[in-house]
Amino acid sequence: MNPFEEFQKLQTRRHFLSRGKHLLGGAALASLLGSPASSASAATLPEIRQPHFAPKAKRVIYLHMVGGPSQMDLFDYKPNMSEWYDKDLPETIRKGQRLTTMTSGQARFPIAPSKYAFAQRGECGMWMNKDLLPWLGKKADEICWMRSLHTEAINHEPAIAAMQTGNEITGRPCLGSWASYGLGSENEDLPAFVVLVAVPSNREQEQAISSRLWSSGYLPGKHAGVSFRSGGDPILYINNPPGVSSAIRKRSIEGLNRLNQLNYQALGDPETNTRIQQYEMAFRMQASVPELTDLAQEPDSTFKLYGDAAKKPGSFAHTVLMARRLAERGVRFIQIYHNNWDHHANVNSRMPSQCMDVDQPCFALLEDLKSRGMLDDTLVIWGGEFGRTIYSQGGLSKQNYGRDHHPRCFTMWMAGGGSRGGQIYGKTDDFSYNIVENPIHIRDFHATALQLLGFDHRRFTYKYQGLDQRLTGVEEARVIKELLA
Repeated sequence: MNPFEEFQKLQTRRHFLSRGKHLLGGAALASLLGSPASSASAATLPEIRQPHFAPKAKRVIYLHMVGGPSQMDLFDYKPNMSEWYDKDLPETIRKGQRLTTMTSGQARFPIAPSKYAFAQRGECGMWMNKDLLPWLGKKADEICWMRSLHTEAINHEPAIAAMQTGNEITGRPCLGSWASYGLGSENEDLPAFVVLVAVPSNREQEQAISSRLWSSGYLPGKHAGVSFRSGGDPILYINNPPGVSSAIRKRSIEGLNRLNQLNYQALGDPETNTRIQQYEMAFRMQASVPELTDLAQEPDSTFKLYGDAAKKPGSFAHTVLMARRLAERGVRFIQIYHNNWDHHANVNSRMPSQCMDVDQPCFALLEDLKSRGMLDDTLVIWGGEFGRTIYSQGGLSKQNYGRDHHPRCFTMWMAGGGSRGGQIYGKTDDFSYNIVENPIHIRDFHATALQLLGFDHRRFTYKYQGLDQRLTGVEEARVIKELLA
């Protein structure tokens, strides 16, 4: 449904009649912009809010590792690099690639092999970091591994924007907003799209993230992500002020909504209608959110599964446990951000703390969803905005080295929701620098994720500024069928 149709659907009889003097001009404008002006054309317009085919995934939990995890230290095993220690990256491999200002001035680009031991896990034989990912390795055969993601963005903000919204320019709808727009909500007392920001145990070099990443962009405002805080009240002002009862709050909201209704009847702005819905949702959340966030209801077995860190609000373990609780209550899309993966230095000490944060909780989330019969229709996504370089930034020693941004190849994984467990897709060269088999552009990844949600990315559009906008943009994108179960 495009904005003109939404406007026509929501307007009142009084507002429609008051526009009589503009009807002729409005009809001309509608014909120019392609809005259906007749009942015949309207009847043939497809309803794009309905899935194009039966979805495999009913909901998504997206775990974004902010900063860009080092693929060759975690998932992209390169044993031959031990022979290249402190040798320069060959120009035949680099091929004149654009570098960030953090390493473009280096006189040398010394190879820094991963110091970690790797082992093959599961029947699929996925090579993984043996020391830092012992828990996740147990799920190797249930995870769909993608080792050939690539993007054009080389710096964090445009790269995260591209990964989340399909475009390096901020302000566009993110994947969560598209999911909310397409699938709607299963629980009228909770938002369809919720954002959680986990606090890493090591906070050495965190990247700034903002609500622009989970805005609804040009989609209706109700599809924006609702951010839950890691400490204190999960949502600001969720509790009534001292001396204000629920009955008084309810009457206040009803009064505000009546004023907004008058404003809507006068101007017909769909955003006013969105505001009315948001006030009503906020009031309903006063009852639903406290129950949601009360982990005292969870048995001891839950904390044994997720680890003791799950009892600490704001930890990654706590946020993924919250994600499971949100998912089982009908929230369509849960976005989690875990910071401090921007390892320009001190990889040896920072990588263990990062993996300690996420290893057991990621295993626990998959195990928990599976035990509840939810993994088959819940798509879990894990990954960052780009990868890291095989060469070291700054000094090089076996005790301390850093890695710069690398957009040419990086690893992500997904599980459940119709993805193919045990699939290892894509291959990079010996330097984990260039893709040599089955490249996956982030547009391809978005197209594949939408496919699992039941949408053809080419037809899943929203009319804005005269164009049929879509998550995958106007450039070519493909669904990677090998990743589908």
